[in-house]
Amino acid sequence: MDDRALADALVKKLVMSPELSQKLLLESRDARKRLEDIIRERRLADDVSVAQIKSELLGIPYQKVKLDAVSEEVLKAIPAETASTYKAVPLSRDGNMLVVGMLNPDDVRAQEALRFIAKNQKISLGVYVITPSDLEAVMRKYSSYRSEIDMAVSSLKIQPGKGLSATQRTVSIEEGASVSDEAPIIKIVSSTLQSAVEEGASDIHIEPQRARLRIRFRIDGELREVTSLPLELHQPIVSRVKILSDLKIDENRIPQDGRFRTVIFGRDIDFRVSTFPTPVGEKAVIRVLDPSIGLKGLSNLGLLENTIAILNQALAKPYGMILVTGPTGSGKTTTLYALLQILNKEDVNIISLEDPVEYFVEGLNQSQVRPEIGYDFSSGLRQTLRQDPDVIMVGEIRDTETAKLAVQAALTGHIVLSTLHTNNAIGVIPRLIDMEVDSFLLPSAINLMLSQRLVRQICGACKKGSPATPEVQRIIKDEMSKLPAALKPKTAEFREPYTVYVSLGCKVCKGKGIVGRIALIEVLMMTRELGAIVGADVTENKIWDEAARQGMVTMRQDGIIKALSGLVTIEEVLRETSGI
Repeated sequence: MDDRALADALVKKLVMSPELSQKLLLESRDARKRLEDIIRERRLADDVSVAQIKSELLGIPYQKVKLDAVSEEVLKAIPAETASTYKAVPLSRDGNMLVVGMLNPDDVRAQEALRFIAKNQKISLGVYVITPSDLEAVMRKYSSYRSEIDMAVSSLKIQPGKGLSATQRTVSIEEGASVSDEAPIIKIVSSTLQSAVEEGASDIHIEPQRARLRIRFRIDGELREVTSLPLELHQPIVSRVKILSDLKIDENRIPQDGRFRTVIFGRDIDFRVSTFPTPVGEKAVIRVLDPSIGLKGLSNLGLLENTIAILNQALAKPYGMILVTGPTGSGKTTTLYALLQILNKEDVNIISLEDPVEYFVEGLNQSQVRPEIGYDFSSGLRQTLRQDPDVIMVGEIRDTETAKLAVQAALTGHIVLSTLHTNNAIGVIPRLIDMEVDSFLLPSAINLMLSQRLVRQICGACKKGSPATPEVQRIIKDEMSKLPAALKPKTAEFREPYTVYVSLGCKVCKGKGIVGRIALIEVLMMTRELGAIVGADVTENKIWDEAARQGMVTMRQDGIIKALSGLVTIEEVLRETSGI
């Protein structure tokens, strides 16, 4: 659909102002994105209004999807991968007439795919415009997980507003069971856990709403709703999760934390549970700790060759600190574990202080801090030094005492790995000075500072390249010109006009276009020159100058190289590194 026609119609219908529509049209052109995609991302208009306007412009009727009519038999008419790729789903069937809902009915490729299906199955098609949210709802019905959940729910006798009916067997909490022990509830919880592992989710959110129970997975950093259940199932499902993680079932006034381990697909998976009271009931978040995903070697982090060489150089030193920085969820723990795996040898005593222990690693002595009983990072670090350690990993340096103890440990012959919250590698030194660590100690204590962000990795099987916009071309050219001389030969293949990539969705990536996440990383070594700056009158500008002299590859430069290599989108790189 022509974006200009859609913009004019939105203005005519008073959905948005002429000024906003012009601004969005320019943005759509520069970013090479559909206008309606930008509108939806920004929530500038409701889905139904946009769909109805599209319907008028295309002369194709709009239809509100009735999920009850979308049976398993109906879904068989269009394979899930085809539906995902072309954003076209079957809605109902009457004899030889198949009703199809489409997000973009004017998509020529989608039209060709549907004609092929109609010819093969000898059926006629009735096409309707639907909303993105309705499309997603139908796509969820393709999932075997959704089918299993539907079967489990249908076997329960639910009285609206009252929960499970009295005909369901219940046992008192004192006897260790409740409605949460009913087979369908057990099935719902186990299917949810299995589906989360299968989809590579990092977190499961079980959230009571006013009229329903919402379950969402965080996949590749984004939350996605996977199913919606009757609100009456909220309490039994949360109770089942509490039983698994050994939490108090009858306590719903305060947050609780727990964990459990189970075998899924032949793998030992740890689940970390956190409950949180809300006005409509307890919200539960389950962190999925899958060692096959979370534990990676240094070579699997997507690092540039020179970055790996710098890290190995720092790890070869007999003592000193390696500090990893970044916001929550940026993969700092994964990087620390990758570094520990290199140091994990028979003749090395490694002790870690974590909050909590996310992955159990053979050969490491891992301890979980318990601040509520006085066992925090600082007190744990004192005790650790009495355990004859060679390597100490401190989950996070949060306070002055822990910072000073970590520096002293590094100065007394230990390798210390830890994390900090700063925007970039340059910010580590000012942050430690703010935490009252004497600046003259830092040059001797610190070996390396690393900062990172996670971005989504695009599917190599369906990626498509195109020239970047003029503005992005300018940014890329400017950053590439600042790369250290050692990297210039390795990036010589990237020439103007620069090509950037997007992924379209295919069988390999299950129509998502995404195959995981990859880190954008910058590393800064502590050199004699940098040490002289830190020991004197240190400022961030002086550290930046020394970093440039060292040839540090910034996170933005690292991301641009990965974008030009077809690993990530340039839009996400620029967004994640903005202001760093």
